[in-house]
Amino acid sequence: MPRRDEVYRELVRIVGEEYVSTSPEELYVYSEDPGAVVKGRPDYVVMPSSTEEVQEVVKLAARERIPVVPAGAGLTLTGVALPLRGGIVVDLRRMDRIVEVNERARYVVVEAGVTHGKLKAYLERHHPRLKHSLPDAPPSATVAANALIHGQGRLAQQYGFTSDMINGLEVVLPTGEVCRVGSCAVSPYWFARAPLPDLVGLFVGWLGTTGIVTKLGLRLYPRKRLRDVEVFVTEDPELVPEVIYRVTYTEAAEDVDVWAQPYPLIFKDLQHTSIYLTGDTEGELEFKRSMLWRELRDIIDAGDGGFMFTTPDLRESLLQEPQRSVARIADVKKGGGFTYVGGIIPVEKFPEAYKRGIEISEECGIGTYSFMARVVGRGHALMFAWSYPFNRADAESVERARRAMEATDRLALELGGVPWKPSVEGQRLVLERMDPVFRELIVKVRRLLDPHGIMAPWNWEA
Repeated sequence: MPRRDEVYRELVRIVGEEYVSTSPEELYVYSEDPGAVVKGRPDYVVMPSSTEEVQEVVKLAARERIPVVPAGAGLTLTGVALPLRGGIVVDLRRMDRIVEVNERARYVVVEAGVTHGKLKAYLERHHPRLKHSLPDAPPSATVAANALIHGQGRLAQQYGFTSDMINGLEVVLPTGEVCRVGSCAVSPYWFARAPLPDLVGLFVGWLGTTGIVTKLGLRLYPRKRLRDVEVFVTEDPELVPEVIYRVTYTEAAEDVDVWAQPYPLIFKDLQHTSIYLTGDTEGELEFKRSMLWRELRDIIDAGDGGFMFTTPDLRESLLQEPQRSVARIADVKKGGGFTYVGGIIPVEKFPEAYKRGIEISEECGIGTYSFMARVVGRGHALMFAWSYPFNRADAESVERARRAMEATDRLALELGGVPWKPSVEGQRLVLERMDPVFRELIVKVRRLLDPHGIMAPWNWEA
């Protein structure tokens, strides 16, 4: 093994002294994320500014057999970007250029450190007729990281997971080679993954184990002039899948979310389905509202559900992009911590996910909860997530949140779903259930791409 100071000097040579750190204070910042998972202290943190610098860092790590983990804003809350066995954290936030926006082909090319807040502001200023699928995450969350963990945003109901919107990638492989996949592999345009062999999947969902994405091509979509929200409420969780089915049948909604929380008490024991409508005229919005009423009329007439009157304050909160109240509702305990975990499940499993999630909160002594689910791809799937608040200063409170996380991962699997962005413990549960041939294929792909085993080796460790 090389001496620590030798590696440090090499890293300084690559990125400059200002952008390398081994100081305890700065290493501590990268040892945890806002969630309740275990810590992992890095040996070095580097902040490269270019693909070439990332390439040199990876070559050094491969030569010296040092673990590497790429990091965006560190907001996954499940520890997938933590250095659980030390090594080098490659913080990509300096690589924050919006390289290109193709207005007519509706795509953008961004570097790995571009945040959702920056891209949203840029499009609003320079391309007001375009938008991207914005998740309900802090504006500092990075576009690339959200796409690479199969994230979902405000356009998921219409167009699917953010990973479905990727047109191409530039990746530094674990060997230090730079590879482009998608149309950008043969063309100056990042317009599609088809018709080439689709290798984007080698880097999506792998949690940093197959390379470091340095550029990403992402589809953009029309931004309508007007946006509004209607909230359909029912006391019967068994009815929610039917509501979702009917709403998505209309193809009128941009986004469909289901949420529940015990506080304030007016929300207790109710399931709220937020239905977001867009249009260029008030007449277009009204036509879409009439479609929703038509589809849900018999449920309303039977007294089993209805549209809720939304106060100006609530409407303003629901229409925020991103919706800041999602995090604020969950983080209600002294000590400033919350984590959320869930899974991708069939829509018809909503009632059981809802009921069992409340049981998990009670069994683990969480005390409160908030629940949110987003419809993906016109009802093809449902992303559900339970938020568990905890007190960072209370070890028992943190442990209760960890137990709730593990129980929720198990619940996702029991429902026939798959845990989303699982922690290392959650990944083990998935691997145990996984088809053995698929599991072995994962091992083979990792060995092929990462012969030295340096890339986040603790993730998907079969």
